[in-house]
Amino acid sequence: MSLRVVYTPTAQRELFEAKHFYDDERSGLGAEFLDIVAEALELLVAYPESSPIVRGKVRRKVLRRFPYNLLYRIDGQRLRILAVMNQKQKPSYWWGRVR
Repeated sequence: MSLRVVYTPTAQRELFEAKHFYDDERSGLGAEFLDIVAEALELLVAYPESSPIVRGKVRRKVLRRFPYNLLYRIDGQRLRILAVMNQKQKPSYWWGRVR
């Protein structure tokens, strides 16, 4: 049985804000960003415990090519994305989402 990926509303907003930022930088770059996120999610569904724990049960998957991390937690059969974090932001801004 595979995990189902779910985003918190805030993480979903962060994902699309990053996509739009990259689209503004160059046409098609936002789609490339989403492809890299999808690639990372495929790996996480296959190997959910492969990323290091950063706080409590929250793990961090570093994206390739883009300065972003996926912060997630495994909740039963769900892989819950808590943040799509720009690596240049204050690293602890998402800690309130760990409930």
